[in-house]
Amino acid sequence: MLKSRIIPVLLIHRGGLYKSINFKDHKYIGDPLNAVKIFNEMYVDELVILDIDATKLEKPPNYKLIQNLAKECRMPICYGGGINNTQQVERIIQLGVEKVAISNALINNPRLICEAKDKVGSQSLVAVLDIKRHGLLNKKYYIYKNNGSIKTNLDILEFSKKLESYGIGEIILNSIDNDGKQIGYDFEMSDSIIPHLNIPITLLGGAGNFSHLHQANKKYGIIGLGGGSIFVFKGKYRAVLIQYPNEEEKDLILTN
Repeated sequence: MLKSRIIPVLLIHRGGLYKSINFKDHKYIGDPLNAVKIFNEMYVDELVILDIDATKLEKPPNYKLIQNLAKECRMPICYGGGINNTQQVERIIQLGVEKVAISNALINNPRLICEAKDKVGSQSLVAVLDIKRHGLLNKKYYIYKNNGSIKTNLDILEFSKKLESYGIGEIILNSIDNDGKQIGYDFEMSDSIIPHLNIPITLLGGAGNFSHLHQANKKYGIIGLGGGSIFVFKGKYRAVLIQYPNEEEKDLILTN
């Protein structure tokens, strides 16, 4: 039976693992390969690794790191960062990565999906949408690019539907406002999108405890439950500790 996936999302910054708050105030977590080794022992459903420097600094994907991560991982892995064309997508898949996450390139050219899906299949393509709200009473959500530094005027729902029509396999809805705050997912944002799509969705931004994961699973059914801080920090002082729910905890999270 299909169940929601519980997904740690790791950020590569300056060559190491970092965790941000509102896409700023990055805190060093450790070495990416060491983190993967620890998660291997925890039977993680899936792992997302995003190089947040690559696109912003106009650098290509770090293929050596991707190859090392793919060799080490014993769970499905999704990698993103610096991807601008189909050739890069193909190469990353050939290195042993199951999914490729794309953000900026799709905002600039969503038809990239059409070409890439013919090469690697829709199931291997993931769109990451970094979303920020504006206004307190009449809230409106905007997609940002370049690691949250540039606002676009794209309508979130319209753009998501376009990505779906072109053949994207999955969309990660990433809340800039809730990123790193551990206050729970932005359901108001996800409610405006999820009911209108028919592809897998992963929520990201705000998960701080297992009850937040349970709430999202209960609300939406089968969904990706993404998180950063919840899997790398412990306690109010944010001590670095890589963790993941055990089987009993997973059952509680995924029970409706």
